[in-house]
Amino acid sequence: MARALELALAGERLELMHERAVFLPDHATLLVADAHIGKAVSFRRLGVPVPRGTTTETLATLSAAVDATGAERLIFLGDFLHSARARADATLDALTRWRERHVGLRLTLVRGNHDLHAGDPPKALGIDAVCEPLRLGALALCHHPQTVEGAYVLAGHAHPCVVLGGRAQETGCGCLASGLPTRRGRRSACCPRLAVSPACI
Repeated sequence: MARALELALAGERLELMHERAVFLPDHATLLVADAHIGKAVSFRRLGVPVPRGTTTETLATLSAAVDATGAERLIFLGDFLHSARARADATLDALTRWRERHVGLRLTLVRGNHDLHAGDPPKALGIDAVCEPLRLGALALCHHPQTVEGAYVLAGHAHPCVVLGGRAQETGCGCLASGLPTRRGRRSACCPRLAVSPACI
């Protein structure tokens, strides 16, 4: 795939896509962190004026990544729905239409902190919701960056980015961050077997 940067972690091939997704070709699996579906409607319901259409854009990005890779499985690394307020009719209708387009795609959610408040996705979407870590080959798929004995962790939650530019103009670009410090209790420790995926949004 020409649009992806290929690398290997723990013997697993990864393709980093500009859609802010990671494709695992040996598993025909696409990883997406922090989709936050319904984030805009959640903010609007709290009286914060934000643009409409963010769910549609996110779902279009997911479709582009699925189409480009031919993925058979899509794993969300936490925070599928932004909040319980994300369960607006228009958001759920958009999700239903998206799911109908990808009816053969196996969907899994590794629960994250927003999922605790939003609840599992509606059963009609056919998304298996599991607790972290989810083992896949040599990888442990998580929402929260952490260490998992005997595995290389791919996680979400942290929304890593690189800032490009100078003082007058700066822009942030999502990135895959590797070897990050993690918190264990009150201490920080370097975790060389950890990579954090960019947020989908």
